Amino acid sequence: MITSAQNKRIQEVRRLGAKRKEREAAGLYIAEGIRLVEEALSHSEDCAYLLWCAPLSERAEKLVKGFADADVSVEEITPQLMDSIAGTDSPQGVLAVMRMAPLPLPEKADFVVIADGIQDPGNLGTLFRTAAAAGVDALLLMPGCADEFSPKVIRSGMGTHFRLPFARMDWNAAESWLHNLPDMQILAADSDGGISCWKTDLRNPTALIIGSEANGPCDRALAAADARILIPMPGEIESLNAGIAAGILIFEVVRQRNNA
Repeated sequence: MITSAQNKRIQEVRRLGAKRKEREAAGLYIAEGIRLVEEALSHSEDCAYLLWCAPLSERAEKLVKGFADADVSVEEITPQLMDSIAGTDSPQGVLAVMRMAPLPLPEKADFVVIADGIQDPGNLGTLFRTAAAAGVDALLLMPGCADEFSPKVIRSGMGTHFRLPFARMDWNAAESWLHNLPDMQILAADSDGGISCWKTDLRNPTALIIGSEANGPCDRALAAADARILIPMPGEIESLNAGIAAGILIFEVVRQRNNA
């Protein structure tokens, strides 16, 4: 059992939870809590090690056994240490340190979401979850987005990092990849103007650009877009939260295609 706060793994988890540069340098991130660790178990080959503390629920006990059976290094730590490294107020006793190994972008895609400078980790995590729920083929992360492997984004994503192909890239690389997809229309969500999403044909292959909370799509995003679309808002509100706007637009694509 690990009992010392100076243990190298305890120190590493603290660094991974605190700083993006530490995560990037190590190529590791944290998946914490039963739901996330259950998802991680299906990718146990990408788990560097698992830390756990007593008491465990029956569900958590099965997870610890599952990782051990998969030949992952599993170590018990004291409840006090788990409290000190956990990112939540009520830790569930299991924490996996995972290698960064996102699913590769598909060769074929007809529904892509592009996150343009979404800086709020909660919104970015929500975008991951919404895109996965809608069956989006890929999520592209443009410069200025929050760290997709930060603990808050991972928690908000609820395990979708293991299910949804995603990649961080610049606009040149994104446009190059998109232009290799037949008949792909690139649409930028812009509350300042554009065609109503209800009147836009989203049954065709579509890449949706979701802009930042404060500024909407950047100039580079607007230059890449074939057109701009907006969500009609009868109320006297200028814009929506990026996560909410993304959900409306993403599921408008689903609605149109299901009704085709």
